[in-house]
Amino acid sequence: MPLPLKNNYEHWTYADYLTWPDDERWEIIDGVAYAMTPAPTTAHQRILRNLAFAINVQLDGKDCELFLAPFDVRLSQNKQQSDNYIETVVQPDIIVVCDSSKIDDRGCNGAPDLVIEILSPSTSKYDLSEKRSLYERHAVGEIWFVHPLDKTIMIFYLQENGKYGSPDVYGEEETVVPKSVDGVEVDLRDVFTE
Repeated sequence: MPLPLKNNYEHWTYADYLTWPDDERWEIIDGVAYAMTPAPTTAHQRILRNLAFAINVQLDGKDCELFLAPFDVRLSQNKQQSDNYIETVVQPDIIVVCDSSKIDDRGCNGAPDLVIEILSPSTSKYDLSEKRSLYERHAVGEIWFVHPLDKTIMIFYLQENGKYGSPDVYGEEETVVPKSVDGVEVDLRDVFTE
C-alpha cells in the first residue's frame, strides 16, 4: 500500500500538491498524501497500453475523451472550489470523460465516467479500499480493477442508491462492454497479450 510519506499530521490540499516536485508522483485523499512510487512494472505498462488503445480507437467521433496517468483528477464537492480547499487529487491509470466541461488545463475537475486502475501487489489494498470508497463517494459511475496476474477485471457499477454493488468479473477470454461509454467493447484477449 502506498505510504503517506509527507508529514501525517499535515492536512494537504491541491494548492500544496502544485508546489511539489514534478518528478514525484503523489495522490491526496481527504487531505492525506500518498507516494505513488516505485514506477509500474512492465506487465502493468503493457496492459495500460493495450487497454488505452482498445478503448481510444472506439472513441473516435464520440464526445468522450481518454486520458492516461499521470493525469490529475480533482474530486471535491464543489467544482468551483479553490485549490486551497480541494483535498483530493488522484491519478487513475486510465479515465474516460464524456463531459468536456470537466476537462481543463490541469486535468479533470469532477468525477470521470469510467476509471480504470491496474493493480499491483504494492497498491492493490489501497486501490480496492481507499480509492474504491473515494470513487463511490464522488459518484464515479464505473470502475475497473485490472488484475495482471490473474488476467481478470473486476467491474463495479454505481447503483441507484449511490453505492457500488457486487462486482462483475471478466476473464482473459471474455469481452467487456462498459455501461458508462456507449459504443465501446474490449476483447480481453487483446488486453492481456504480451
